[in-house]
Formats: sequence, C-alpha cells, structure tokens
Amino acid sequence: MIGKTVYKGRDYAMSTVGWVLTLVFLFPVYWMIATSLKPMGELFVIPPHLFPHEPTFSSYVDNFLKNRAMLGYIGNSFIIATGTMALTLLLATPAAYGLARLPMRGKAAILILLLATQMLPSIMLAMPLFIAFSKVQLINSFTALIVANTTHSLPFAILVLRPYFLSVPGGLEEAAMIDGCGKFSAFRRIILPLVKPGLLTVGAFCFLWGWGDFLFALTLTSNEAIRPLTMGLYKFIGEYGTQWNHLMAVATIAAVPIILIFITMQKYIVGGITSGAMKD
Repeated sequence: MIGKTVYKGRDYAMSTVGWVLTLVFLFPVYWMIATSLKPMGELFVIPPHLFPHEPTFSSYVDNFLKNRAMLGYIGNSFIIATGTMALTLLLATPAAYGLARLPMRGKAAILILLLATQMLPSIMLAMPLFIAFSKVQLINSFTALIVANTTHSLPFAILVLRPYFLSVPGGLEEAAMIDGCGKFSAFRRIILPLVKPGLLTVGAFCFLWGWGDFLFALTLTSNEAIRPLTMGLYKFIGEYGTQWNHLMAVATIAAVPIILIFITMQKYIVGGITSGAMKD
C-alpha cells in the first residue's frame, strides 16, 4: 500500500511564494492583453481599470483585418526567425560535435572564446556588421538579418550542444563504423537522433532570438518590406503620443508564438539549459 504524501508547513509556504511570484511575472502579460481590449478613452482613466469595462476587439480588427500591413511584418519575422534557427543549427551542430569528439589543441581556449563572445552585447556587433554588409551589398536583405542574428546565437548553441554530444558513448560510433557506416553516416544516423532534445532546445531559443530581434533590424534595414514585427510596433509610437491599445494588440499577437513554443517545448528547454551547465 502506497502511503500518502505528507506536506509540511514549509512546503505550503514555498508553494504560496511560488504562486505569488508566478502571478507577479504574469501580470505584465495580463495587462498587455487587457490594454489591447480597452477603447482609447479607457486607457488613461485614474485609477486605472484592472478589467476592461467596455472590452472591444477593434484594435485587432483594425490591424489584422482592415489594414493587413502587420501581417507582412509577421511574415518577415517568421522568415528571419526560421532562417536564424536553421543556419545556427547547421553551423553549431558539427562545431559542437567536433569540440566534443575530435582531439584538437587549444580546445579550452576555443570554449573560453565562445563564452566571451556570448557575453558581448549585440550593440557591439551591430556597427561592424553594418560596415561588412555594406561592402557586399547585403543591407536591406533577409540574409543580413539572418546572418547577424546567427552571429549572436551561434556561441550559445555550440556551448549547449557540446554536453549532449559528450553524453553519447563513443562506442556507438565505433559499432556503427564496424557495421559499415562511415564517419558522417554514423553521425547522421546514430548520434543526431540521440541528441534530439538538445537540437530542439537550441532551435527554440534561436527561433525566439530571431523573432524578437530589434537592434539588427534597426541598424541593417531601412526598407519596410524587409523589417520584422519588432520594427512594425514602432508605427504606433508617434511624436504626439502612443496608440497603446493598438500597440498592445500587435504585441499580444507577437507574443503568441513565444508562449506556444515554451508551453509545447518546456521539457526540452529546461533539460537543455541544465545539460548546458555541465562541465567535463
């Protein structure tokens, strides 16, 4: 017979603290959604209304049905985020595998360099990238934004994926090669399926970085046809005021992919962060 779990007062206290902190962190998300449902006249009421008294979906209708310009920005964001995710995985996977498996000199120095690069703020990369892309005529292109975001996400991806490759027994590759697989075939058929959680974790984070990019979009583009949703949000911020209900409506739609990714891939993301913290 399985005994019942006995909860102590400390357990209830910790649970209460956890719920309170969760509500505190989620309140800005609620306020964003509530603001998007308020008419303009209700936004500046003092004291502010915690719940919309006259909820309306006019902000969503105006920005996504009547005027579909925001849909173009959303499409651009998907292109940039998907391209960043694909390019980062394409480059980070063999790099992490090499750092985990291949004997090489200066491996520790490479890892320290990757960690130091990860600590650099994006603003330090924006101007050098702008000059480089100007020389090769890549300004105002999806390629520039994808490459720029990849330079920011690549060190993180390598550092997270490397412990996954280290956790795979080397005997599996040797057994596959004895059975007739080449080095690349063993890597593709045996190793990659075993590190799938790490690939999903890195892919999710890289997609979110590309989706939420603002700095590179600001410095590397001036063409509205290329700019992502983060730049489209600034259309509601004018010299004489801000259209908060429209701004929050578009921001709510922009947050939907982020929320869905974290809900559906929570297990992999948490596991990937924990695995990436391991040392060898």
